[in-house]
This record gives sequence, C-alpha cells and structure tokens, in this order.
Amino acid sequence: MQTNNYPKLHNATWPGIVGKGPGSEPVISLDTLLELTAAASVNGVKFDGIDIGLFEPHFQIDLTDEGAKKLADRLSALNLVVGSLVAPIWPPAGGSAMGSREERASFVAQVRKTCEFGKKLRAAGIRPYGVIRIDSAVNPETWLKDPVNNTRLIAETFREACDVAAGYGEKLAAEGEICWGGMHSWRAMIDTLEAVNRPNIGFQADMAHTLLYLLGYNSPEDRILPADFDWKDRETLRQGLKTLTHALRPWTIDFHVAQNDGTVHGTGSHDKTGRHCLATDPNGRLNIAEDAGYWLRDDNGQLTKAFKHICWDGCMFPNEVMAQQKTWNDILASMVKVREAHGWSQAD
Repeated sequence: MQTNNYPKLHNATWPGIVGKGPGSEPVISLDTLLELTAAASVNGVKFDGIDIGLFEPHFQIDLTDEGAKKLADRLSALNLVVGSLVAPIWPPAGGSAMGSREERASFVAQVRKTCEFGKKLRAAGIRPYGVIRIDSAVNPETWLKDPVNNTRLIAETFREACDVAAGYGEKLAAEGEICWGGMHSWRAMIDTLEAVNRPNIGFQADMAHTLLYLLGYNSPEDRILPADFDWKDRETLRQGLKTLTHALRPWTIDFHVAQNDGTVHGTGSHDKTGRHCLATDPNGRLNIAEDAGYWLRDDNGQLTKAFKHICWDGCMFPNEVMAQQKTWNDILASMVKVREAHGWSQAD
C-alpha cells in the first residue's frame, strides 16, 4: 500500500524532442507524451505532473496569458501540474555561457523569458513547485582550452541569470552532464557553483548522467571508481556513490530518476552523454530505488526533503519504445518504489 505522497512523481516532455529531428527520428508530439503520461498507472498511483523543456514545436517560450490559461486547462483535465522548466539557452536563440558578450546576453535573455513563462504558469495555478534548469551551452573541449577563464565567464553569466531569476522568486539548477563544459565532472561542477556564489543556484542531478561522473568520462583525473572497476563489485559502487553524493548533495535542488548501463550515447544533434536506459533494462548498472537514496537522504540516512518532486528522464529512447504504454507504466513503477523507500507523507 502506498503511504507516501511526497515527493510528487513527474514525467518529462523533452525526451520527445531531445536527440530527435534531422539525422534521427521524428519529434514525438506533446499531445502523445501527455496522453501516455496521464494514462500510466501502477496499482492506482498516477503521475502527479510533468517537467517541461521550452522547445519548439512543443512550446513557444513567449507565452501569453491566454496561452498559459489554455495550457493550465489542458493539464488540469489530465490531473497534471508543471514542475521544473528547462530554459532553451542554446544557440541560435541563446548562446554559450562563456561566449562573446552578445552570446552571454542571449543566454540571460532566454533565462528571463523562461522565468516569465514560469510566472504565468504559477498565476494560472498550474505550477506549485519546481526550478529552472540551465547548463553552460558549450562542450568540454572548448572549455578545456582555458579552464580558469572559461569557468570565470560561465560564473559571470550564471550570476547575471541568477539575479534575473531572483526577481521572479526562481532558483536555477545547473545540469550535471558530461557533455557540458564546466560541469562535465563533479569537481568542475562544484568549482562552477562556488564561483557563481548566489543563493539561488544549485545542482540538478540525473542518476544516468552522474553515474558517468564516477567513471571520469571527459575528465579522467576526476574519476572516483578505480580504472579496473568491475560492475559486479556492488560494494565499491556504493562507496563511489557515497563519495559523489556527499560532495554534490548539498547543492542538489532538482532530481531525475533514471537508469544507465555505464556507457555514453548520442543521437541527432545531441552530444554523447550518459545513456538513459529503460527502468527494466537488464544491463542497467543502478539499483534505482536504493541508489536514489544516496541523493534523497543525507550522510546519516535522514531524508533531506530538498525538493517537492522528482522527475523521470529518458532522453534518446527510440520512438517505438516511447510509444508503448508499458514503457511508462514500468517507469512509474520504478518511481513509486523510490517514493516508497525515500518519501514522506504530508497534507497537500
């Protein structure tokens, strides 16, 4: 019997777009994703909401009040709310956080538009919690040409974005993913966050991506697991996860449940990053329910309750897989297990 009602359980819309398009598979429509999310059910438990990437053709970032109301009505009819938003800070509309003055200004402008979008959703009564997710919008190879100055520029851009977000009561979560310069390793991520030095900046942890931090992809010097690590050695993996989460958990304000098989993957225009696997993938290296606890509990095993919802991320799954209702039922079942193990109950 399900007794916990927090954290709330969310699906994401961006897997219908990320890695799709030219050179890959067609984009999956927002309507299809919403229908599959709303239809998912595990012993009467449903998804509580969605996290959304503000990408065309799903969304227009310049949302009108009327558009916000229509979206709110649409989601309310499906018993879904909105949580975190992904700001579209990449070119051509945005720009590299360590790029030219014009590029960095475009980055901040996209964060402002995302804050406006979020404000309208709150006013429409459809967004009770969540943060705004960002990254550096540049690859590690470019960052590595001048790490010190490039981290300084990223921090300056993030500070400007934080100041904008603070005016809307928003927090920004920097995505921990190996394909983003200045956040491609756990040490680089902490260096960047410390350099930003704003109270409304934090870390967005994705279980599939952060697993690659342990292996030192794109940053061998920051590897935590030994070079000869054997995936059958579960105890060494546990210790590695403890080391990683001890360092990053205090910064974590947004969390994605996910599975990974220990490899990298990329499709379409998306760079190679931690491969998202199905929740039931026999090659998955994570014990999802147990390993989520390293992020959701502190070093003493106490719940942090640092965020009110968690989200599933399954980017770059084949369309054929994403079209099956069983896929989303299995995903929801894994998230329910996470909440049963590491959740809490409180009045809504």
